[in-house]
Amino acid sequence: MKILVIGGSYFYGRVFVMLTAPQHEITVVNRGTYSMADMGVAQVRGDRGDPTLWRNMSEGYDIVVDFCAYKAGDIRNVLDNIPVKPSQYIHISTVDVYRRGSGVCKTEDAPCEDRQLPGEAGEYIAGKVALEKELRQVCEEREVSWTVLRPGILYGPYNYAPRESAYIQLMVRRQILPRITDADGRFQLVYVKDAAEAIQKCLLNERTYSNAYNICNREPETYGSLADMLLKVSGLAVQELPMTAKQAEQQGIPLPFAVREAETELYDNAKSIRDLGMVYTSFEEGMGKTYRAFRNVFAE
Repeated sequence: MKILVIGGSYFYGRVFVMLTAPQHEITVVNRGTYSMADMGVAQVRGDRGDPTLWRNMSEGYDIVVDFCAYKAGDIRNVLDNIPVKPSQYIHISTVDVYRRGSGVCKTEDAPCEDRQLPGEAGEYIAGKVALEKELRQVCEEREVSWTVLRPGILYGPYNYAPRESAYIQLMVRRQILPRITDADGRFQLVYVKDAAEAIQKCLLNERTYSNAYNICNREPETYGSLADMLLKVSGLAVQELPMTAKQAEQQGIPLPFAVREAETELYDNAKSIRDLGMVYTSFEEGMGKTYRAFRNVFAE
């Protein structure tokens, strides 16, 4: 297959390209912050908002995998200007598109958020909701099959976001591990390799056309289970530092997941297991691989 990847040089996209390039012909379009030449793929540098970039993509592609569509118009700009339409457009969305506060485990047909939530997070969610609508509309106009993947919270090697890596860094470099004592929020993670393999399972898979999928581990984690697992997989005799969420904030320790139960939003992954045959990596295995990868980075 010939695959056009938009974005793809950072975390999720990078892992997908690494796994997929040996089997398929991949062209990556991004701003060129990181070279991907060592992965055996073609790389085109440019701004996705520039229509000329897409008009110059005269080579036809079977599939577009879009990791970095964030605002309304991003998908239409690609499909309105690319000379040869693809057979399938895979849009990487997020479980955050669902309407908050229902208190139920959300399946893919749950309503999406229709309110403008505050801050950058609110803008991000509104953009993703708008893009899912835009994807359906433009693909129907162009007779292009579409698929939406909605990952939970990604973790794993190459994660540039200060999530699990921030705690691993404290363990490796300072031999300490914060334990948040008053956090009762729950959150669903997904190992980045699983999320990348979910995309692979969608490639020209007619069963996935006109469908969206939650991609996440079924069992939620907590700050407590995260600390327990890091201790288990590391085998380090580090000093645990009990502290409240407020104290963690005061000390500049990231709290990247839901802290309070009131913030908890849960998602059903059964459709991904049924349609895609997903087998999710256990938390112990995934965090073990993640710890070992970052340990080598932080030990330098």
